[in-house]
Parts: sequence; structure tokens; C-alpha cells
Amino acid sequence: MHRLSTALGLPQHRFASIHVVGTNGKSSVTRMIAALLEAHGLATGACVSPHPLRWSERVLIRGEEIALDAFETSVEMTARAAESVNRSLEEGEEVTQFEVATAAAFLAFAAAKVDVAVVEAGLGGRLDATNTIPSRVTVLTSIGLDHTEWLGDTELEIAAEKLAVLRDQTKLVRGSVAPDVAALAERIASERGAELIVAPEDPGEDIVLRAAGPFQRRNFALACTAAEAFLGGLDREAVADVAATLTVPGRLERLPGEPPIVLDVAHNPDGAEALAEGLPELAEGRPVVACLAVLAGKDARAMIAALAPAVSHLVCTKLPADGPKSPLGVDFSARRHSQESDELARIARDVGIEAEAIEDFDAALLRGRQLAREAGGMLLVTGSHYVLAPVRMALHL
Repeated sequence: MHRLSTALGLPQHRFASIHVVGTNGKSSVTRMIAALLEAHGLATGACVSPHPLRWSERVLIRGEEIALDAFETSVEMTARAAESVNRSLEEGEEVTQFEVATAAAFLAFAAAKVDVAVVEAGLGGRLDATNTIPSRVTVLTSIGLDHTEWLGDTELEIAAEKLAVLRDQTKLVRGSVAPDVAALAERIASERGAELIVAPEDPGEDIVLRAAGPFQRRNFALACTAAEAFLGGLDREAVADVAATLTVPGRLERLPGEPPIVLDVAHNPDGAEALAEGLPELAEGRPVVACLAVLAGKDARAMIAALAPAVSHLVCTKLPADGPKSPLGVDFSARRHSQESDELARIARDVGIEAEAIEDFDAALLRGRQLAREAGGMLLVTGSHYVLAPVRMALHL
């Protein structure tokens, strides 16, 4: 990644940056920080992942998805640089797809002349492609046991990987974490001469948030703290305006239609717990029928157990095999392996939820809508980031 960005002229040094790391909440907090900075007069970029349908959805400029022609130009320039870098690497090594996407985002931000970019880490931090930005502020959203095959078996090990991105003499803003993780953050900040700032749990009683769910109030409080750390102060009226208008795709996102449909990308136990906490606000006493698809390697039992108090019936399914291609033409969906729908249904019954298995995603969605309609309830579609695109396509949104 260093070689690739050097070949491109170090575009990430042409704007200020904020780095967002953590297990859950990264995309929400990234979008929120960018919106807050924009409301204070800065031209912003934001880099989020993964994308629901198009790779260009990962690159936001001034709050909007990058224009297709600008994205194509950045990707083409980055791809040419990657070919050159690949010739200099040892046999068996090559620039990865995510490195190309990340470098292209940095190039796009530089071309758009943004003042600051808020960059969500992809996986971990220490070895992540995003760890080439000279960030002024690092944000730690949360720590949970996810991606343990790469990041470590304990929360402390995972936190160490993520906190490794902290730059000397900068600022570290952290959300709510376990005491041992909090102590680690304090130690690392001290070692690097960085100021540690602990975000509050709530942005304040005067803030009315359009984004649903208690977890989004926590995320917004963290985003406000990070924006204030970067700016040195906040305009409370601007903060209130952002809170009242900002929505986050895929986080308790309500779609039009009857029965009501809610999309949420919760894909690990902590995410499922936050989702269950926020569902009553949207359900308003109605039963919740859920369509659930979970990627291989995820702790499906813990996820389903977390959802159990808020869900009356599960339709377990698998993600569609087809999907979008990468900027380099690689079929991204080819590596997308879902857990078996029959096994998910069995787990659900074990924890006391009525469940059925329908392997075809579109058929499961139709069944879920039917059950929700008959029960006078709401349909939830969840379990992975990759539920977003097929639901929107099925509903022609």
C-alpha cells in the first residue's frame, strides 16, 4: 500500500484525515463525523465499507456518492499504478483489491480538493490498507470478538491491532469499551504522546436524532466528540441540524411499503444485540418477523440468541450467489459463502424462536413479507452487509 500510494504521488497527504477503527459502528460514526464537519464549513470526504451494490458507494464526497466518471478516473489511474507496483514485488505478492479501492478513494479525495477525509478501516488497523493516512484524530468505536481468525482471540488482542493506527502527538477518541481495553487505550495514547478523550454515552437531551435506535445515539455522541476534537469546538445548532436530518443506510433503515420493512446489517453478536435493543422503537408493539442470512465463520448462535427477545419468527435463508464486481472486474461475490439455512433454523428453534428455512433469498423475502402481513407486524432483514443490495433489487428501490 505504501508503494502504491507513493506511485500515485501520496494523495492521502493532500488533505487532513480522521481514522475510524473498531468492531461495530464504524460506518455510522464515519458518516456522522463527515456530516458534522461539513456542517461546520469543511469540504469532506468519507471512505466506508463494504458497499451494498456499487464500489463507488464506498467513496462519499460532500455527503454524496462520488460521480461515476470521477470514480472511473481514480480507479483507472490506481489500476495502472498497481500494475507497475506488482512488477516490483516478490513472486506471489500483488496489490490487493482492497488496496486498489482504498488508494483510489484517496486519489479521488485529493482530486476533489476535500479539506478532510474521514476514513473507516477495513479490517483491524495495523495491517489495514487505510493505515497510510497521517490522521490527526483516531476514533475507536467499540471492541468485540469478530474476525478472530485474523485479529486475535481476545478483545485485548483485537484492540491492540486496531489501536496500532494511532499517530504520535495526535488525539484518540474512544467509545464505550471493556475496562481492560480502556486501560490499553490509555497506555497506548500515553506512549505516543496522544491526548485521550472519552466520549459520552449520549449527545445530550436537546439532540433529536433521525437515525433510529439507542446505539445510534451512542454513535452520534462519539461522532460529536471526534468532530470537536478535530475542530476545537462545535456549533450546537449545526449539530442539531445534522442530527435531525442524517440517516445511515442499513442501520435500522425503514423502507417504504406495507408491511413495514427494516434493513439492518448486524453481522456479529454485538451488532445483533444493538439491533434487538433498537427494534422496539420501530416495531411499536407489533410482532417482528425476520429474514436472516449469515456469512460462514460468523457466530450465528450468539447472533440469533441476541435477536431472540425482539423477534417472533425467523425465515432463515442464504445470500444470493451473484453480486457486483470489483473495480478490477473480480467477482466479489464468488467468495461469499452463507451458513446453511437449515442449520440457522435449527439454532433458532434451540433458543426458542419459531423458524423455517428457505434457501432461495427472494423466496424467503416473499415468505417473510407474507408472515409479517398476516401477523400485522414488521419484517426485518438482517445478518450481513450483503442483504442490502438484494432486498433493494427485489423491491425495486
